[in-house]
Amino acid sequence: MTHLVKIGNSHGIRIPKPLIEQAQLEGTELSLKVVKDGILISPHRNTREGWKESIEAIINTSGQESIDSEWLDASLVTDEDIEW
Repeated sequence: MTHLVKIGNSHGIRIPKPLIEQAQLEGTELSLKVVKDGILISPHRNTREGWKESIEAIINTSGQESIDSEWLDASLVTDEDIEW
């Protein structure tokens, strides 16, 4: 159990080290979210963080190329250039 402590004009909590280690929060930036029964504390992750590596790993294990040059090099200027 922990208690709120006053820190300047704000309040904070002290999280026991075993909980920090178990949740793998040490040295990470944290996100706070108000949920139904309290506050959820979780590691902050940037949007799409790790997506590139995950996608490349999936593509590499399935034996497909990791870059689709046909689409990357497409020179579409207007919707009329699209073939359906």
